Amino acid sequence: MNKTRMIGLGVAVLVFLLDQFTKYYVTGPLGLNVPGAAVEVLPIFDLRFVQNVGVSLGLLPASGEAMRWSLVALTGAIAAGVLWWMMKERKLPELAALGLVLGGALGNILDRTRFGYVVDFADLHFGTWRPFLVFNVADAAITIGVVVLLIRALFVRDKPAAPSAAVENEVNA
Repeated sequence: MNKTRMIGLGVAVLVFLLDQFTKYYVTGPLGLNVPGAAVEVLPIFDLRFVQNVGVSLGLLPASGEAMRWSLVALTGAIAAGVLWWMMKERKLPELAALGLVLGGALGNILDRTRFGYVVDFADLHFGTWRPFLVFNVADAAITIGVVVLLIRALFVRDKPAAPSAAVENEVNA
């Protein structure tokens, strides 16, 4: 496995560990393990415990065990697809972005498997306006990774390779 892929996998491991540590810290030492429990960190940012039983943005709530395990399977399949893409990808920015997505997906899969819900805790707000739902490190990593992939797919063009000498000789002949 080449060094660039190892960086992508390292990003995934780092995101996974950071996600799990922050969730542990919020629900353990800080004691925010009851739905609605909160502590103000900054006037615009609270730590607030939320049990997210749905997928991104609280969509598709898992109302029972079958739906819960279906979400685990769906997210696992997506994570496997991202890992497959990582094994084929050669560009560092894409590998780092895929690492963000993979690490975040694995962190949320572990939560849903262990608890039946994903632990969300980051609440960014401006007065009563909340531009985002309560989220976690995994959600942020997934979002950033997807945005980077989209920007690179839409706006970044690789420079064409310089023609080889053999091709130039054929053209000039």
